[in-house]
Amino acid sequence: MGMRAAIVVGATGLTGTSLVEQLCENDEYVSVTVIARRAPAFTHPKLEVKIRNFDTLEEKDIEFAHELYCCLGTTIKKAGSREEFEKVDFEYPLTIASLAKNRGIPHMLVITAMGANEKSPIYYNRVKGKLEHDLIELGLQRLSIIRPSLLSGEREEFRLGEKAGEKVLKFAKPLLVGPLKRSRAIEASQVAKAMIVIALYGDKQPVTIYQSQDLAKLDFPETHDEDISREQLFNWDKGKLSGSSDEGNKVNREVVINRDKYKIEETVVDKEVKFQRREDK
Repeated sequence: MGMRAAIVVGATGLTGTSLVEQLCENDEYVSVTVIARRAPAFTHPKLEVKIRNFDTLEEKDIEFAHELYCCLGTTIKKAGSREEFEKVDFEYPLTIASLAKNRGIPHMLVITAMGANEKSPIYYNRVKGKLEHDLIELGLQRLSIIRPSLLSGEREEFRLGEKAGEKVLKFAKPLLVGPLKRSRAIEASQVAKAMIVIALYGDKQPVTIYQSQDLAKLDFPETHDEDISREQLFNWDKGKLSGSSDEGNKVNREVVINRDKYKIEETVVDKEVKFQRREDK
């Protein structure tokens, strides 16, 4: 059982909903906090929900966590205007990132878009690219940028354009090979899983960008329970000290714990700690 804590913003969207569920079911996490404008339908003992207005979000609303997952996103149609769209897709994530940095949160994972580029002729990609640029300039301890292709899955809201695009890409999937493979639609649940894999096992560089084709392949490492034979479990010969039959020498006199081999929350301890067993008198 791990001891990690996570914060999720954008938890009521397609990817965010799946992400929250997967985080709560993951043994590495003991606490998952959702900051949202409305409560998600999902409930869990690990889950805490904070209903907040993102226009008035303050540093006190962001407690320490190991990861901040940002899944905020909307459409111009739903937002009502470009100004409102930029507020959700650019201003809110940047403000939250700044508050998280002040709180000492070491890692932010943010969903942008395939093709994000601040110089793109496509408005949507240009906003996402501007967000990436400003987040990098913010100088976060660790930033993972998630660039999925068109997301597939069952949304609470119906988006005609995305549904049509999803069906087209699904039909064309066998034709999307080579460089075109990156354009394949990707399940939102897979993107959510990939984000957790990145948080736990991903690149520790200050900034890493993950493209859609990379996200599609990410999975948790396999674990194998090793079968230990009775002879291995009770191998008394290894416990004997060579060249001595003294009763007291049947156990090690000195136990050394080298803490250099261990990382505790990214803090490296460079001292060698020794525990000296006292001789019986």
